Amino acid sequence: MKIIATYNIKGGVGKTSTAVNLAYIASQHGYKTLVWDLDPQGASSYYFRVKPKIKGGSKQLIAGDRDLDGLIKATDFENLDLLPADFSFRNLDLVLDARKKPTQRLKKLLAPLTKEYDFIILDCPPNISLLSESIFEAADILLSPIIPTTLSLRTLEQLKKYIKDNKLKHIQLIPFFSMADRRKKMHREIIETLVEKHPDILQTTIPYASDIERMGWERMPLGAYISKGRSTEAYQQLWQEIMTLIK
Repeated sequence: MKIIATYNIKGGVGKTSTAVNLAYIASQHGYKTLVWDLDPQGASSYYFRVKPKIKGGSKQLIAGDRDLDGLIKATDFENLDLLPADFSFRNLDLVLDARKKPTQRLKKLLAPLTKEYDFIILDCPPNISLLSESIFEAADILLSPIIPTTLSLRTLEQLKKYIKDNKLKHIQLIPFFSMADRRKKMHREIIETLVEKHPDILQTTIPYASDIERMGWERMPLGAYISKGRSTEAYQQLWQEIMTLIK
């Protein structure tokens, strides 16, 4: 069982589409998969047509008063479940701060689920916060989408420094390019430059494409409404490349 967090300090880089599409692909390969939508915006919940609501909100959830198993919702897809978001998640930092050993809370909450799922994918909000620190403790892998811009390069280097400074040796950081527009000279040049500087960046690049944007209209993973296409194949390749690294 692996816990994969789709995470970046920066927002709007494709974390949610990555979480939703990779979870769908994992489930299609027969892996029992859970997505936990930790972002109060509830985009993953929206894509899976699940109401972003947790009974008792973040306080009871973090306190352990609610069994996570009882909050999980089935999706329209076999082997794929969702733990939905809740608007109260906007206060998760404050709720965690009020607990003892706050950075261990998510790991403790997820422990009973590790025998039920092959993959748990955490769709994370941006920023480095107490919630992020708790995610870092719980996750085995930080899957970090980066748009080929100078600002994204900066946030990748900030994340690497944070992991090194805090000696998070258990976590595997896997960056990859997302929302790449090869019509743009700057995107092409940054991809070429960064691959040389950061050889750990995956070979697969997820394109900036209208069929991915349609996820919001279709309210389902990309592969559920387009079986073949450049974007669908890119996510399949991304999944395969990740599997070669973590198995």
